[in-house]
Amino acid sequence: MREKNYPPMSPEEQLRFLKRGAVEIIQEEELLEKLRCSRQSGEPLRVKLGMDPTAPDLHSGHTVVLQKLKHFQTLGHQVIFLIGDFTGMIGDPSGKSETRPPLSPEEIQANAKTYQDQIFKILDSQKTRIELNSRWLGNLSARDLILMSARFTVAQMLEREDFHTRYTGQLPIAIHEFLYPLLQAYDSVSLKADVELGGTDQKFNLLMGRDLQRAFEQPAQVIITMPILEGIDGVQKMSKSLGNYIGISEPPGEMYGKLMSISDDLMWRYYDLLSDQGMEELHLLKSRVERQEVNPRDIKADLAAEIVSRFHGAEAAATARDNFDRLFRYREVPAEVPELRLLWDGDKMWLPRLMTKAGLASSTSEAIRLIEQGGVSLDGEKVREANLELLPGKSYLLRVGKRRFLRVIPVTS
Repeated sequence: MREKNYPPMSPEEQLRFLKRGAVEIIQEEELLEKLRCSRQSGEPLRVKLGMDPTAPDLHSGHTVVLQKLKHFQTLGHQVIFLIGDFTGMIGDPSGKSETRPPLSPEEIQANAKTYQDQIFKILDSQKTRIELNSRWLGNLSARDLILMSARFTVAQMLEREDFHTRYTGQLPIAIHEFLYPLLQAYDSVSLKADVELGGTDQKFNLLMGRDLQRAFEQPAQVIITMPILEGIDGVQKMSKSLGNYIGISEPPGEMYGKLMSISDDLMWRYYDLLSDQGMEELHLLKSRVERQEVNPRDIKADLAAEIVSRFHGAEAAATARDNFDRLFRYREVPAEVPELRLLWDGDKMWLPRLMTKAGLASSTSEAIRLIEQGGVSLDGEKVREANLELLPGKSYLLRVGKRRFLRVIPVTS
């Protein structure tokens, strides 16, 4: 991704810039003092963001805090992306109503590799320090762990909302889950972090980092919490399990289409948390929309193109935008439609069977349901009957849903 050039900023200007989109800074005065000391000494701040590789793919919700890390990077500070390959074997209990099932070391390592590949679509790989917390946590002795644990009480742990809810609801809390915030806190000690970033659900863990650093006679890190991004439905937080996510490895057209599907109100939140647009530029855009000088759809298209360009490049974004306009604004077929040469069974083929063989439906029953719901078109005409049979001798343009096109070319031998 092309790095946006920011002019040199005073500590006060840096603070205003870094506050964008943040929910809370603890403490703001401490951050300003750290920025002033950094400017005076010439030493960049050490800014830490940790993620456990508990799933192979990142989505746009994860990039909210990555964008804030990028902001520190563009200001010249040292950013540290910490992969929790050790803590990932425990699983962060934040926001969980039950104990996470443990992942195998092989799963952790595979996911950690994909994280490194994906984060550099946002961060500058030459200026990013990658750390694995197994490097120090794997060397802790039982004595070390007991001494650290002695600094905190069970009562402190139960102040945490998710632990408290599970405890009062008589739901089990495994002892190793109490260790997770402690180990995350020790990461900050090992890295001598000046600042740690995280979502609002991480506040308890981040505060423990401040406490443990003081116990080890280190200056306490400043913590910055970022909001949890709503999914494209605008209601629940972005989640793969809810199907309301935008994966950063998704094809450009799919990513662009999902971004164009969000509401106009949600668009501004996405601009604030995901875009590189400056605050003054964003304020001007809002004013132009309010004065009806520009259609919100066009502003949304610019946002979609910016995000797609970040992960796939400007050319892919331009193609996605052109295809989307052809399809939804001008009701045309996209310029590029994937083709599939399909071996034909006999003289005729039942359309639901063709859809299943072509990968447009997981089963013939799903294909029938899609047809009956009006979600399938054949050569530009909506299919009304699920019992339609097709003959070889010509290609067929199939459209399933709003964005899936496939040209099927029958092959008889």
